[in-house]
Amino acid sequence: MGDSQYSFSLTTFSPSGKLVQIEHALTAVGSGQTSLGIKAANGVVIATEKKLPSILVDETSVQKIQCLTPNIGVVYSGMGPDFRVLVRKSRKQAEQYHRLYKEPIPVTQLVRETAAVMQEFTQSGGVRPFGVSLLVAGYDDNGPQLYQVDPSGSYFSWKASAMGKNVSNAKTFLEKRYTDDMELDDAVHTAILTLKEGFEGQISGKNIEIGIIGTEKKFRVLTPAEIDDYLAEVE
Repeated sequence: MGDSQYSFSLTTFSPSGKLVQIEHALTAVGSGQTSLGIKAANGVVIATEKKLPSILVDETSVQKIQCLTPNIGVVYSGMGPDFRVLVRKSRKQAEQYHRLYKEPIPVTQLVRETAAVMQEFTQSGGVRPFGVSLLVAGYDDNGPQLYQVDPSGSYFSWKASAMGKNVSNAKTFLEKRYTDDMELDDAVHTAILTLKEGFEGQISGKNIEIGIIGTEKKFRVLTPAEIDDYLAEVE
């Protein structure tokens, strides 16, 4: 018996021990736009393609990189609407922690809470898994950190990672270029070069997004003008 008759029920294991819907969710992520993150010695950078469905869309209205707290940012590959739901839930968790303990939530803890939400959606009836993988970048008392969270609810800390379309080429490129003593500026350059690898068309400040966080522990998304400056440096 194949796995096909198990592919509609989320909560039923197939005979080969898989939850097929989670694998389909990973496929949805794999066909999403490329995103990547690099942890440098003094900060973290996350970057993503921002391909719009039409040239008539106002590109300033599309923001793929979001702040969760002042010192934690997140980017996704996969389904945008699912991402919004997770951002809202994560911000709520962060705010609850802050009100209770009067200090910012540690990156690991926020990632764990978000992963727990994603895991719940693999074990409940009548729901489907989130069709997104997240890259969470933050800087707290433990230094710079980069986590990837998958639809199954599993999460890992990475030195550099990529997801979405073209993921294998991007990861190979990062493996070649990554060094442990990389500075934040170098990491931004490497991120741009990695996106450029599999980019269709002309890369510009308008069709990619980059978020950085450095030792000042303030996450911010670069403006198109800043991205253009970095692009000029790379070329």
